[in-house]
Amino acid sequence: MGSAGRSTTTEDPAAPRQGAPGTGDGTAPSARPLPRVRAAAGQPGAGELLRLVRSGRATTRGALQEVTGLSRATVGQRLGRLFRAGWLREEAGPPADSPLGGRPALRLEFDETHAVVLAAALETRHARTALLTLGGEIIAEDTGPLTVEDGPEAVLGDLGARFGELLRATGRPAASVCGIGLAVPGPVDTATGRVVQPPMMPGWDGHDIRARLRRALTEALPATSALPTTATSTALPDPPLPILPGLPVLVDNDANLMAYGEQRAHYPHCAAFALVKVSTGIGAGVVVDGAVYRGIDGGAGDIGHIRVPQGADALCRCGAHGCLAAVASGGAVARRLTEAGVAAASGSDVRALLEAGHPEAVRFAREAGRHVGEVLATVVTLLNPGVLMIAGDLAGTPFLTGVRELLYQRALPRSTAHLEVVTSRLGERAALIGAATLVVEHLYAPGRAEERLAALGV
Repeated sequence: MGSAGRSTTTEDPAAPRQGAPGTGDGTAPSARPLPRVRAAAGQPGAGELLRLVRSGRATTRGALQEVTGLSRATVGQRLGRLFRAGWLREEAGPPADSPLGGRPALRLEFDETHAVVLAAALETRHARTALLTLGGEIIAEDTGPLTVEDGPEAVLGDLGARFGELLRATGRPAASVCGIGLAVPGPVDTATGRVVQPPMMPGWDGHDIRARLRRALTEALPATSALPTTATSTALPDPPLPILPGLPVLVDNDANLMAYGEQRAHYPHCAAFALVKVSTGIGAGVVVDGAVYRGIDGGAGDIGHIRVPQGADALCRCGAHGCLAAVASGGAVARRLTEAGVAAASGSDVRALLEAGHPEAVRFAREAGRHVGEVLATVVTLLNPGVLMIAGDLAGTPFLTGVRELLYQRALPRSTAHLEVVTSRLGERAALIGAATLVVEHLYAPGRAEERLAALGV
């Protein structure tokens, strides 16, 4: 992209796709009767049929009739709307499993190519941006320095410019973008998309991130390629618009989106999943029954500000003394290394030292892991998760060893009997994939899908 320290790739990596959920007993979905869908009000609409196809629960017209109780003609009418919008396709399935032969059933599939998603993961000192398919595959991405303390106007303006460059680099039409997902290192009120008293994001409290990011992207694009509103699809494009008043922009905490991305991609059957990100700060994301748990106003998972005895004299960035982040985050380890005569300014510097096997970095990371493990013993006892994932700059063997030492000492055996303690599988792309997945789930949820179909006039 021309900027020092930034790297851009345009590729199709083997990013995991969301497969059809299993039945839980080893029985193929087609081998037993499918339970009926109960509509909240009236008959299941096109949005509900789309959900059934996307989940893998019903992927033929006959299966949709069986699950919904709708007639063949009604199912056909509902599917017609989805075909006209370009959201579904119908292709020949495998050969019929019958000694009498016969034509294979036509299978319904969600068309993941009819639109794309823009996503960004904002850290304290750098940012990742990407263009993704609706299935979560990264088409192109860019990584480069960006300082969150520069404030929302400058930072979001830069992100908009990077989004524009990704579209130009891939030759994707702006009209194919259906939404934007943004991960930020602070608590977020997801109803408004605004961060709430973020310790590591000075000047961001209450800022209208959605409006600023829409405006930044508009400014980054030629006037003739302005983006559509939420109703637009590549199948039925609207005339170019001068602004982006309706483009969905979903903002969430980075640990939440990392947890969501990892759980959906690799642990879809885990009903209680927890991820702890340890980088410049410490935060946790929790996914329960497939949905992010955020608390009342987005503050759930902020474990970095739990007080610990070891940090009684340590000043945290939030202004308090004794926070876990003040003694066990990547920033805290960097400070200890600096005091010991080893140059380290941030969690990313600590990661580089750990990768090089620096003995002091290894020792301090293990100690930090023990502090975090002591807090996680309470978290695990409270949540009883099936998977506890450690991610971020310190997520290596020394830190993980420290976590396990204290976690298994302090937590009840009942709470850890079926617990997997693992490290990230999506790595630095977790928040990007989680952000894109959140956008897709929002736009194609039954109620929202019905609204968009109506706006399209199909």
